[in-house]
Amino acid sequence: MKFAKILCFLFLLTFFLLFLILPVFTVIEEGLRWSLVREVFENKLYLHGLWNSFCISVVTTVLVFLISLPLAMIFDRYEFAGKSLCSLAIMLPMILPPFVGALGFQQILGHYGVINTILADLGLSRVDFLGGTGRFWSVCFIMALHLYPILYLNLVTALGNIDPAMNEAAGNLGASRWYRLRRITLPLLKPGILAGGSIVLIWSFTELGTPLMFGYTRTTAVQIFNGITELETNPLPYTLVIVMLFLALGMYLVSRLALASDAATSTGKGSGAGGAVRARGIMAFLAPGAFLLVTFLAVLPHIALVLTAFSRNWYGTVLPEHFTLMHFENALSHKIVLPSIVNSLKYSSLAMLFALLAGLLISLAAVRWRFRGSSLLDLLAMAPLAVPGIVIAFGFLGMSVKYHWARELFNPVENPLLLLAAAYAIRRLPYVVRSVSSGLEQTPAELENAARNLGAGPFLTLRRVTLPLITANLVVGGLFAFSFSMLEVSDSLILAQKAVFFPITRAIFELSQILGSGPVTACAFGVWTMLFMAATLAAAGILLGRKIGAIFRI
Repeated sequence: MKFAKILCFLFLLTFFLLFLILPVFTVIEEGLRWSLVREVFENKLYLHGLWNSFCISVVTTVLVFLISLPLAMIFDRYEFAGKSLCSLAIMLPMILPPFVGALGFQQILGHYGVINTILADLGLSRVDFLGGTGRFWSVCFIMALHLYPILYLNLVTALGNIDPAMNEAAGNLGASRWYRLRRITLPLLKPGILAGGSIVLIWSFTELGTPLMFGYTRTTAVQIFNGITELETNPLPYTLVIVMLFLALGMYLVSRLALASDAATSTGKGSGAGGAVRARGIMAFLAPGAFLLVTFLAVLPHIALVLTAFSRNWYGTVLPEHFTLMHFENALSHKIVLPSIVNSLKYSSLAMLFALLAGLLISLAAVRWRFRGSSLLDLLAMAPLAVPGIVIAFGFLGMSVKYHWARELFNPVENPLLLLAAAYAIRRLPYVVRSVSSGLEQTPAELENAARNLGAGPFLTLRRVTLPLITANLVVGGLFAFSFSMLEVSDSLILAQKAVFFPITRAIFELSQILGSGPVTACAFGVWTMLFMAATLAAAGILLGRKIGAIFRI
């Protein structure tokens, strides 16, 4: 068994070295030059991009908090009609990448879109939502509506761990509801706020697709994307990636330190604590109404996407006047659509296998075996949450340019199968590790010890006892790895170079750039991906229930 543990450690260390450490090192080696760093901070264009990216991340995180906290508190405190459906409804925003939802959102916010049409019908002036500062707020708004489930799920889990007796005792001593929220509930929610909020902050800071689709080009991620064609002659894009990396790592480390400082003050729910109470009076309507309103706003881009895909002409009206299946037929007949579906299935299936194998071994090492070095593996597994996807993708691209052996192993021009599968796997590995580790922590080790005492070897125990008990967690981790890989944006836009190798998200982006019928054809294609993602998240929600929030923790 000791030899097997050493072999496992070496395999995982090689995996991280090749697919995480080396890509990041390549970016740092190429771009970490003082003259280039100074040029970035002296160039007003790049400074403006960094400032815009930071502002997007902060505003998006604040909007996510304002949406998530009231919903989480209502869910934890009250029983109301339709509550059992909330866990599924809250995941609806995540069935479509925000950059695809931006196609539908432009139909709502455009100069002759739905909102401006209503304003014109009321005799009011049209608002330029997609120009100037309006474009900034549109990007933040659509990203907040996509990312709020991450913080919401963490807050629901954190609220479930707070002993209601503490609030009851404070209430009996005369503390008002606002005072209890400020002095008791929010301090105890800090771990959940930091765990979910840090992911939202880093995600929105490094987001590429949504600003790109809205034409908001003065962000660091878009500036990096636009510099891909100059990699062999201009190292400045590498330096931009390094600046983004260190800023993202700073956010991550601050959140980890804050989480560590709050660990000692966390509290568990008491055995005699009361549960949620039946919503009465006006709360019987406000509680489900709040979820309905937020869910409606969150799925509005999806609704607009579907209507656009089916509309023959949608211009200057609240709803389409004529419907057609022509755009779906055009999508099916387009030369890059069907190959992109096949490509995404291949990339995502291989990524799922990579992530499941590595995630299972890391979880066993961290939760069960606990050998020397297991904590390092767990830390490396969580690192992709702090390292932006655009950094890893850029690192892989740099490796293929710089190293001959890397160009031979995974050439993005000739065939990016292994390259994209590895990039997808390393990005989704944290969710697999969190899912499997959660299952192992909830499975009594005594069952495995009993099997060992009865003569079963370690591998037989793993195959006949451990794996069957965590099957649901493995399935959920695999579902997340596969489905989110199918809709990965940064890696797909950067690493897929030729049309014959385009995955789904790159195909949607290319279609949206075609003048004329391109955007509506992209919308039709987006509807198919939305349905696929909805089925996947519904399956994961049914299997894990409210424990699904543990997957979105740092």
